[in-house]
Amino acid sequence: MNPEHRSYHITTFGCQMNKADSERMGGILEKMGFQWSDDPLTADLILYNTCTIRDLAEQKVYSYLGKQTRRKKDNPDLILIMAGCVAQQEGEALLRRIPELDLIMGPQHANRLEDLLQQVLTGSQVVATEPVHIIEDITKPRRDSSVTAWVNVIYGCNERCTYCVVPNVRGIEQSRTPEAIRSEIKELARQGYKEITLLGQNIDAYGRDLPGSTVEGRHLNTLTDLLYYIHDIEGIDRIRFATSHPRYFTERLIKACHELPKVCEHFHIPFQSGDNDILKAMSRGYTHEKYRRIVDTIRQYMPDASISADAIVGFPGETEEQFDKTLQLITDIGFDMVNTAAYSPRPNTPAAVWNNQLSEEVKIDRLQRINHLVSQTAIERSQRYLDRVELVLVEELNAKNPNQVLGRTGGNRLTFFDGDIEALRGKTVPVKIVAARAFSLTGEMIQDKGGLYQTMKETTAS
Repeated sequence: MNPEHRSYHITTFGCQMNKADSERMGGILEKMGFQWSDDPLTADLILYNTCTIRDLAEQKVYSYLGKQTRRKKDNPDLILIMAGCVAQQEGEALLRRIPELDLIMGPQHANRLEDLLQQVLTGSQVVATEPVHIIEDITKPRRDSSVTAWVNVIYGCNERCTYCVVPNVRGIEQSRTPEAIRSEIKELARQGYKEITLLGQNIDAYGRDLPGSTVEGRHLNTLTDLLYYIHDIEGIDRIRFATSHPRYFTERLIKACHELPKVCEHFHIPFQSGDNDILKAMSRGYTHEKYRRIVDTIRQYMPDASISADAIVGFPGETEEQFDKTLQLITDIGFDMVNTAAYSPRPNTPAAVWNNQLSEEVKIDRLQRINHLVSQTAIERSQRYLDRVELVLVEELNAKNPNQVLGRTGGNRLTFFDGDIEALRGKTVPVKIVAARAFSLTGEMIQDKGGLYQTMKETTAS
């Protein structure tokens, strides 16, 4: 099959890393001549970039694939690809379950898509899940946004949390070189991007596999060093990073975020549980007291900082009292957002075979209760924005209201206001907040007659 004039569709499940991988794979396919299609039921190539962090996401993939395998019976030229974490986890076993698959590839092979697909186009059925050194990001991703962009800085994870399958499917930590990261960001700035998010499964581990790394005499062995190194790139207005691990989150990093005006005052630091015994069983490597100290330190430097997190309920052996400690932690800290999940046993993880699993009824009950608290806390945190003027980076049209645009504050609050997307996309504008909900705001753009916008920018940068 000649890729010219053939269409493709990618469906992405899971985390920001998967979204970034999908953008890179989309770029590879378009370089090969494929054209994007919005319709997965008519595209000539279907790629599912999968997530195995929870069983529900994994089962959804198989449900979607069922429709495509039926299509393939009528159209043998249809190319079916399973990429990502489920592909890595299951490997060749997937061919016994879904023999219609043409290519099975783990996340470490995302940048090899063209070579692998060429093998498929010559009639081979390919499985690529062996550990490899990740090829540098030399592709041009098909970015979903023209304003904000992901930039991978470290792949893989060396942690061994007892519930988590990520190290098994994404491999060991591999940091990109500081020079390669800076080069990519400079190119993004040249293309007009205004915000970048540095990505890593455990981003605080950046650089520890690059011993002695220096650029122009500067040591670049940590995420903090990297932030200082890229901060002066002209054209980039905002820098974010995710995901952090409390074990490695340092005051030096917090100070850097305070000192560097482009780094947003938004921190995503999963805590997973508020009980020390559960944290120990999870092999998280910190206590809830340490987590609280991290948040206290952030707020000493940046009192208005937004803090989001992840939490797991119903971990094996979790008692009602231990669950209450998680609720208490959320109440005490006052998070802007917490992503919650009921524990889901994952293949080849220690906790999956423990004999103290909790019932689904208990897990669902606790998930509902924590979600209620998270929403209440988020509503309370949102109230601080009312009547304030926030700088909002405009990203897109509000799909539900064509008269409105949407963007985000520095603290990552989604904000809607009336405006012309063609005139405002990519601009950072002052917006007075008139309504605050749990996870979003509504505002009114201020006409900048008195130089308020410039004054706010100067204040933010000082």
